[in-house]
Amino acid sequence: MGARSSRRSGSGVARWRVPVKPRPPTALDLATLAEHSLEDEASFRRLGFFDLDLSGQSADGVEFAQCRFKGADLSGVQLDGASVADCLFERTNLANLRAEKSSMIRVRLSTLRMTGVHWINGALRDVTVSECRLDLSSFRFTDFTGVVFDGCNLTRADFQNADLTGVRFTDCDLTGAQFSQATMAGTRFANCVLAGVGGVTSMAGAIIAPQDLAALSYTLAEALGIQIEAGD
Repeated sequence: MGARSSRRSGSGVARWRVPVKPRPPTALDLATLAEHSLEDEASFRRLGFFDLDLSGQSADGVEFAQCRFKGADLSGVQLDGASVADCLFERTNLANLRAEKSSMIRVRLSTLRMTGVHWINGALRDVTVSECRLDLSSFRFTDFTGVVFDGCNLTRADFQNADLTGVRFTDCDLTGAQFSQATMAGTRFANCVLAGVGGVTSMAGAIIAPQDLAALSYTLAEALGIQIEAGD
């Protein structure tokens, strides 16, 4: 795979912008298990998935547009080539969901369980992730544009080879997260826990709040083989 060019402004610093909000429908129909189980090439539009159990299902090429998920269970779902646009997810279980070559556009994810989510070789654009549990998640080879993680548990998350240009992490726990070979021009960290992150030498161009720098400096020193010696 060739190197990806980072998205930069004329000043050489990657631009950050507020994610575009989802475009809600004027009305929602209620989804039911009988009529709205996941199937290949299915298209779900303007539906409310409230307290539905879709766990363990799989589908290729499925499309969700202007849908709302609240109290639903999508744990263990497997998707390939899925499209999720203008959707809202609240208090929904996405643990161990696996998606490849899939996209999210103008999506808001709030207070979700997303432990072990794998979103591989995909794309996230204009996505806000707030107060979600994303420990052990993986976003390898995924492109991020206009994405915010706010108040999330991202311990041991894997962003290897992801394009995180301009992504903002605020009040997140990134203990042990992996950033090897990631593109991070203009990636912003504020009030985050960065202890033990991997691939720290790939963080060139990132912007880090002063209070987050102390823990990261020890990890960087270790990666570069620098010994820290206490003074007399």
